[in-house]
Amino acid sequence: MPEGDTVYLAGKRLDAALAGHALVRGELRHPRLVEHDLAGLTVTGVAPVGKHLFTRFDDGRSLHSHFRMDGAWHLYRPGMRWRRVAHEARAVLETEDRVAVGFALHDLELLPTADEHTLVGHLGPDLLDPAWGADHDAEALRRFTARREHELGLVLLEQRVMAGLGNLYRNDICFLLGLTPWVPVRDLTDVPGVIALSRRLLSSNKDRPEQTTTGSLAPGEAHWVFERAGRPCRRCGTRIRTAEQGEAPRARVTYWCPRCQQGPAPRPQRRNTGPRRGAPGRPPAGTGRA
Repeated sequence: MPEGDTVYLAGKRLDAALAGHALVRGELRHPRLVEHDLAGLTVTGVAPVGKHLFTRFDDGRSLHSHFRMDGAWHLYRPGMRWRRVAHEARAVLETEDRVAVGFALHDLELLPTADEHTLVGHLGPDLLDPAWGADHDAEALRRFTARREHELGLVLLEQRVMAGLGNLYRNDICFLLGLTPWVPVRDLTDVPGVIALSRRLLSSNKDRPEQTTTGSLAPGEAHWVFERAGRPCRRCGTRIRTAEQGEAPRARVTYWCPRCQQGPAPRPQRRNTGPRRGAPGRPPAGTGRA
């Protein structure tokens, strides 16, 4: 699932391309919205809220989209070939000189702009909110500490606490904190520091498609532990471990360094090195294939 900075950048680019322009084509290909034609409406703006996007129109309505795992908005010039197959398109918003195509947008809603809160009002403070201030800090702190019995890695992913973090950032944030994702929130000594670090990492990547938590954009050097299972830790050389955290179907792949990160963690699974009984390299009697 895209991180909040990816959605922020998509919203920024869509806003620059569409805001203030009338649609010459406004198709919604989602099964619930196929009867709606947005042609003739003017886009007044595109605004991200956490991992949600709202494209607003001058008739007082908004088109809400969420990327989920595989969704995306692409921008083209009229006549350009799309980079994804046409049957994945769920929305096509075209002005005289730009075409915005929303692919694989499973969550697509058309609603009054005044009712946007019904879809995002449950979210915690948006970590990339340009108006972030002391009130946002206080609300994020309140929601975070209220999960004192929950595991840190799961709380970082909970959009009702802070909106915007995904699996990439939650893994590397835990590494930078020196804590395993299974540490309970009650054991944290600096929750405001966790919130500030989360904001800093997202903000540092919000204006570019590449994401780094290490400060390097060189191939293979962008992340501390994320997607580095079995590879040496960048700090100590210990092999990065991986396990799932959370209950199915929401369990997420988790990465951590068992030396640099303190706290509880799953025991490594015993590797199957071969049959325990019978001749080496042969199955025990009675289990051979016919």
